[in-house]
Amino acid sequence: MNIRRSAAALAASAVLCAGAAPAALAAPAAPASPAAPAPSASTPPVIPSGLYGKNDPTYDGVWRQSVALLAQHTVGVKPAKEAVAWLAGQQCANGGFASFRADAAAACDATAMYDTNATAMAVQALKTLGGQDAAVKKSVDWLKSVQNEDGGWAFVPGSPSDANSTAVVVSALGVAGEEPAAVKSKAGKSAYEGLLVFQLGCSAQPPSDGGAFAYQPADGKLLPNADATAAATLAALGKGAVVAPAAKDTPAGPSNCPTAAEPEAAGQAGAGYLAEALKKGGDHLMAVTPGSDQPTPDTGNTVDAVIALAAAGHKQSAAGALEWLKGNSAEWAKGSPAALGTLVLAAHATGTDPKAFGGTDLVAALNATGPAPQAAGTAEPNGTKSNSGDDKKTDSDDQNIWWMIGAGAAAGAGIGILLSGRRKKNQL
Repeated sequence: MNIRRSAAALAASAVLCAGAAPAALAAPAAPASPAAPAPSASTPPVIPSGLYGKNDPTYDGVWRQSVALLAQHTVGVKPAKEAVAWLAGQQCANGGFASFRADAAAACDATAMYDTNATAMAVQALKTLGGQDAAVKKSVDWLKSVQNEDGGWAFVPGSPSDANSTAVVVSALGVAGEEPAAVKSKAGKSAYEGLLVFQLGCSAQPPSDGGAFAYQPADGKLLPNADATAAATLAALGKGAVVAPAAKDTPAGPSNCPTAAEPEAAGQAGAGYLAEALKKGGDHLMAVTPGSDQPTPDTGNTVDAVIALAAAGHKQSAAGALEWLKGNSAEWAKGSPAALGTLVLAAHATGTDPKAFGGTDLVAALNATGPAPQAAGTAEPNGTKSNSGDDKKTDSDDQNIWWMIGAGAAAGAGIGILLSGRRKKNQL
């Protein structure tokens, strides 16, 4: 869930800065533009005191903050007041969020690059933390206002829908108490309809691809994308980023022919595809990285797959990948609030101790990336008191490696593109 932002966000920034129409972002075969702005080595970015992470927040500030706060809350850590205030302060007056606003005191104008994915993740964080109902409602209303006619969402409002953006918005709607089936576009298409149109069905070739989701159609075809599948599986199952361990545990069944009108069946089919993909990769997913024509281990999407399988009630099918992550995620997650936070969420979803994750205390490592959490029993940002970090549990309870995948190469390898406006591949 934290792994799709770099290529799409950079590409979106480059397109908008060039004055091109947002529709130009629809072509999934286009690699991220090398002209996208990057922080200068001689002028390191100024990191706000309330923000988690030390790397440039331009493309993932709101995303990584939201993931970090969700992870802390989930394990009973009370986030720093300034951290919550920073996130809430990033909201524009209309309810939308940009990926990052260096000057949150300045009003969002017509040049603001709104980010549906950042908005959706902020909704999940603010709703889960509590005391932010007005801000959550405003963001939900904004998300509804930028729903495409097909029922889905794009990273940049006005662009064609993609599975990843649609999935994270659908998850956010559920966390906020909305019913995605009732959230409909002006053309009468529901949020679920906008999501399930990206799923490969009975005609998939090979048949094992049935149940997978594509990011967007490529030359009119749907190509399986593990990244999109993990996100869409969560959304179809009515889950958000925080997944409570399932009471029952069964192995995932084979991917099959889901019924488009049944989100639950679609989610289970997506889980089946992910389980098979993990087996084929040796308990982890694979991806083609820049500068190589050979697939390499994809840690970020493997974390997401574990969370999705746990949400579907298939901890057994995620067990091998969870063990692989314990031994292979430390360097990937080092210093990254989004990566560490997502690992914490994976541990929580599988009933694993995040403080002893392959020899790493994920919670301590996450806390060290930003302002120190509040001590137990101190006032929350909304003025309430608590003697335990568990008092607000609810059911909704990048390391700087930019993975700009060439979509043509990824599709040719059968992996699909790792692009989305929603999440950064190896997050800051």
